[in-house]
Amino acid sequence: MTFGFSYIGPAYLVLLMIPNLLWTKRKPLGYERFAARENRVLLAFERIGEVLVSAAALVFADFNLRPWTAWSLWLVGSFLPMALYEAFWVRYFRSERTMRDFYRDFAGIPVAGATLPVAAFFLLGVYGRNLPMMASSVILGIGHIGIHLAHAKEAKENPADD
Repeated sequence: MTFGFSYIGPAYLVLLMIPNLLWTKRKPLGYERFAARENRVLLAFERIGEVLVSAAALVFADFNLRPWTAWSLWLVGSFLPMALYEAFWVRYFRSERTMRDFYRDFAGIPVAGATLPVAAFFLLGVYGRNLPMMASSVILGIGHIGIHLAHAKEAKENPADD
């Protein structure tokens, strides 16, 4: 682990934040009802994970580009889920923006809006050989993916809530 500024980390955070900022004005119909029923433990994991992943992305220089080796494929591997994440948002914003649209599988990936960024940051941690990023991604994943799996299940069981 090398402390220092990472320019890759903030780039990933921007890729994560821009669609989420747009989403705040284009939430799925009825989302507030789902959010009100979120598991508090999963919500705590999600919030803690968000802070830890963001901090790790900013304070470790391990994620910056290095001379190309086979290990660099981990960086490419971390970018692929982030690129799919952006494509997920394009599909969502072009949809009718219902809960089912938001939680519909994307490229065969369940709850892609939660799964893909967690995978991207975890793989970024592997690329950087950075245990704090990998552990932070796991904490984030427990909360974020867990919450969204519950929402997806609820949206499937109660289509009238759309």
